[in-house]
Amino acid sequence: MKKILLTGGGTAGHVMPNIALLPGLRAMGYEIHYAGSENGIEKGIVEQARLPYHHISSGKLRRYLSIKNFTDAFRVVKGLSDANRLIKQLRPDVCFSKGGFVTVPIVIACWKNKVPVIIHESDMTLGLANKIAVKFANKICVTFPETMAHVPKKKGIHTGTPIRKELFAGERQKGARLCNFHIEKPVVLVMGGSLGSVKINTYLREALPALLQQFNIIHLCGENNLDRKINMTGYVQFEYLSNEMPHILALADVIASRAGSNSINEFLALRKPALLIPLSKKASRGDQILNANSFAHHGFADVLQEEGMTTETLTQSITNLYAKRGTYIAAMKKSPATDGTGQVLKIIGEM
Repeated sequence: MKKILLTGGGTAGHVMPNIALLPGLRAMGYEIHYAGSENGIEKGIVEQARLPYHHISSGKLRRYLSIKNFTDAFRVVKGLSDANRLIKQLRPDVCFSKGGFVTVPIVIACWKNKVPVIIHESDMTLGLANKIAVKFANKICVTFPETMAHVPKKKGIHTGTPIRKELFAGERQKGARLCNFHIEKPVVLVMGGSLGSVKINTYLREALPALLQQFNIIHLCGENNLDRKINMTGYVQFEYLSNEMPHILALADVIASRAGSNSINEFLALRKPALLIPLSKKASRGDQILNANSFAHHGFADVLQEEGMTTETLTQSITNLYAKRGTYIAAMKKSPATDGTGQVLKIIGEM
């Protein structure tokens, strides 16, 4: 039986496209294994998908000076040893990497052991892990056509991003039952990424008295970020959703979200107008700003920069988005963007 090793971690965005590939890989006859960090978010997601999970030591890659850069260097070295041992043990036919710092030792170990490597970049520009991985990869799949200018021509291929089929099977009524909404109002889904956003959580909760006059609000606030003191009709909060997410997306009329590439491409595929609040350059490499600006340019979304977010601007931006939702949906319907699952599976098969 053919064997594939999937890897990716640190955030859900580095895991979910791998999960989207599972039905196709199984249909192609692959034995599937997953490599990640010992305690990363990827472990729970992968175990829920019932895949064999292998953890390696990993240290975070940083662009700034920190004492942890020195201590994590030892974890990276151990990670290289762990990864090399794992590749020799599994002997995979191919490796597919979605990025995140845990993937670097895996990619290098595959290259060292002559295992073909395909990496995928979701954002407009390469993340640090993928920048390192490029030289060890056979193919580099990208979500945005603009990214092709930043990768070697012989390796790069524009595929789009893999999207989970189950997202298209959501049922609005099941979402409404899950949220226990009693009053018929338009529904706004607010999410701050898989790890949550303190700023979005804070300003949204301050805006609830104004927003709940017109909307029902679903709030994905991130792990350990529930505020149990809030008990307001039309407001429901969850730390994180997995199997229920398709029904929540079906229920939502509009979405306010960070601008991670995987999420916003899911919104595009589902024709969900979005208010994008990208991470600022103070907290990131600016990739979400580029993603958000691209979507705004194509008429798929509005953008509210984090530096300009207040209770009032968030309230007004969500209200304006809902009022103009028809314009965004029309633009999304004209988009040539497609689910990248089939393209990525084809490349894996060719390897």
